[in-house]
Order: sequence, then structure tokens, then C-alpha cells
Amino acid sequence: MSTEQALAATLNPALRSWVSSAQAADCDFPIQNLPYGRFRTHPQEAWRIGVAIGDQVLDLRATGLIDHADMARLVAMPRADRVALRMALSKGLAEGSAEATAWAPALHAQLAVQLGTPCDAGDYTDFFVGIHHATAVGKLFRPDNPLMPNYHWVPIAYHGRSSTLVASGTTFKRPRGQVKAPDANAPTLQATGRLDYELELGIVIGRGNETGEPIDISQAEDHVFGLTLFNDWSARDIQAWEYQPLGPFLAKNFASTVSPWIVTLEALAPFRRPFVRSAEHPQPLPYLSSDANNAAGAMDVKLEVLLQTRQMRDAGLPHQRISTSNFADAAYWTVAQMVAHHTVNGCGLRPGDLFGSGTLSGPQHEQAGCLLELTVGGKQPIALSNGEKRTFLQDGDSVVLRGYCERPGAARIGFGLCEGRVIG
Repeated sequence: MSTEQALAATLNPALRSWVSSAQAADCDFPIQNLPYGRFRTHPQEAWRIGVAIGDQVLDLRATGLIDHADMARLVAMPRADRVALRMALSKGLAEGSAEATAWAPALHAQLAVQLGTPCDAGDYTDFFVGIHHATAVGKLFRPDNPLMPNYHWVPIAYHGRSSTLVASGTTFKRPRGQVKAPDANAPTLQATGRLDYELELGIVIGRGNETGEPIDISQAEDHVFGLTLFNDWSARDIQAWEYQPLGPFLAKNFASTVSPWIVTLEALAPFRRPFVRSAEHPQPLPYLSSDANNAAGAMDVKLEVLLQTRQMRDAGLPHQRISTSNFADAAYWTVAQMVAHHTVNGCGLRPGDLFGSGTLSGPQHEQAGCLLELTVGGKQPIALSNGEKRTFLQDGDSVVLRGYCERPGAARIGFGLCEGRVIG
């Protein structure tokens, strides 16, 4: 069986698992997904590699399919080896599998374990590929010229700080930094009053490249393991004062939340779309273009933002959905283009490195991926179901990001939850 035939077999929507919770209609983790993450059963334990299936996590090493717990080593596997591992997992978790009895003790309820960041990221780069976000934010500061001239030519990005990448469910303190009011003569050091979330996807690098050796766009996705949800928390008032001329600093490096699960490119295969650049915009330079990227470079991932205030939580009210968007509609550049541009100067990538997509807003105002857009810079508060209003986040607020893929003829693939809460 060829690699492509093996992959197709694991994506068959008729497949069912002996793990009963994987059959639920709204399940994020059916047998067609099989995302990877890290978990442990108590805080003193070393991280293990797990595979999400239904509401369970399968200890991958306990199945005998791997002999280590090094996620960087796993994500660096060649694609053919990744598909072979996926095929083995699919066969072992399928209804009627001979491995069911042996593997059952390797299952742990997700709610009973600690889930961490899915991989240790040596480096983190945040892109700015969301054109609707870039345009909306640009209009707030430059109404007559919202997009800088290079936006249509260059996948813009900045280097972040990997030490402040935190796991979903982690609380964080409201950051402090310099803030300068428009009518003030000097800035002051204070806690941010304009704390914001950013709806993003994370791109997890698999196989790296040698420094000095660019990755051609035709091979770019061979160097990507998969996608995860990502919330790049932002202090907008600190950002406004410090970002010129070199860009974000303290406004961004206090916390960035990464969801526990990496959904592999293999699981996302049924949800690819053509990459189409509008005729009114310049076409990408040759190093950012390929037939494969044009045919299926975009990825149809539906995204949601949900908010719960402290008052809502105390009253037993759930998180409220406040916006939705889609990766394919929001992103001006594809994953392959990000990789190709990042390395065209010879920059070396390493297994486990993380890219943030940048805020993924849809074309409509209600599809904004951050409060800065949704409230038009704080001028138009959003109303919540319990009567509260928000311009920016208050202490006790919890934000949840969700992502999923669905279409007729394919199993629904979910990303799980990416949750964080500011505690003041």
C-alpha cells in the first residue's frame, strides 16, 4: 500500500473506534483525527506523548509503537514514517482491533490528567497573515492607508519569546509596562488597561533545515507537523507606545496560550482549498508560488472565540461565543508560504518551533479575532448575555478558542479547547 493509500484509509469517514466516546456527533477527536499532545498523571511525573481519541488520551509509548517520550523526535519524522504511525494507530483503535485488550489500560480520561503545551518550542515567530485584521487595525491608526505597501508582497512577522508560551488552562497576571496617554507629557509604568486576546492558529514545525539552506515552497509542508490553537494575549496600550520603530515587546511577551493538541496535516487533508490571490493584488513572487500551493494551499478551519466573565462563572453561566471566522478566508498567506519566506534568507528551523498565524479575522466586523477590532478600539463595547459589557478584558475574564473542520463526506475534525484566564 502506498503512503497516499494508507493515508486515505485512515480518513475513511465510515471508520469507527472501540473507544465509544469517539463516536459522539460533536466529538473533536474521532478516529480520523488522532492528534498528538503531552500529558502526565501527576505534577512530578515526566511528560508522556499522548494521542487524543474521544474523551480519552492514549499513552503512545505504552502501545509499543514508539520507544521514547520525546515530542521533538516524533514531529521530526519523515512524512512516510508519520503516515505509517498514523496507520498503526488507526488499525489499533478501530472497532474489532486485536490490540483493543492490550491498549485499553493505556487510555486515560482527558479530564483526569494534566495536559501541557504539545511540544517544547525552541523558537517562536508570530506572523501577520490575517488581511482583514491587518486592514481593520490599520484603519484605526491610518484611515487613508490601512495596509503598509509591503503587506501584499511579504509575509510579515516578528520573533517572539518562547519562554512565555503557556499551556491551555494556565492563568496569568495582568501585565505592566509603559503607557503614554495622548495628552500626557511623559509615560507612566502601570498595569495594562487594554488587555486583549488574539485568535490565531499555531504552526508546529516538524523536520528542520540546516542554517543557510532555504526550504523551497514545493517542500515546505514536508517540514510542518501540524496545527494547534494559539492565543497571543496583547496589552494594546503598552503596544501603542512601544511598538515604533521595532515592533511588539512587553505588550506581547507576558503570556501566549497554546492548546494541548497538534492536529496533523494528514488529518487536515480533506479540508484543503485552493489558494487564490485576488487579481487586484500583486501575485506572489516566484519563491512564494507553486502549483501544489495554488491547488490546495489554504486550509478550511472554522474558528470561534468564547468569553466568560467572573460574574458569569459565579452565576453558573457558560462561556458565550462572541465571534467566528475561518482560517482559509482570513489568511492572506498559506502555511507553505510562511515556511518558505521564513527560511529564504537561510534561517534554520528546528523540530518543535512554533509559528503563530497572526489574528484571524473574517471579512465582516462581527468576525473580528480580537477586542481591538470588535470594539473599534474600545469605542463600541460589546454586550454580553448577562447584561455586562466589555471593551477590553477585565480581571477574572476567561477566553476560550475553538477550532474544527467539517464538510459532507468527511469526519468532523476538532482542535479541542485553548483556554486562558487573567487573574489580575
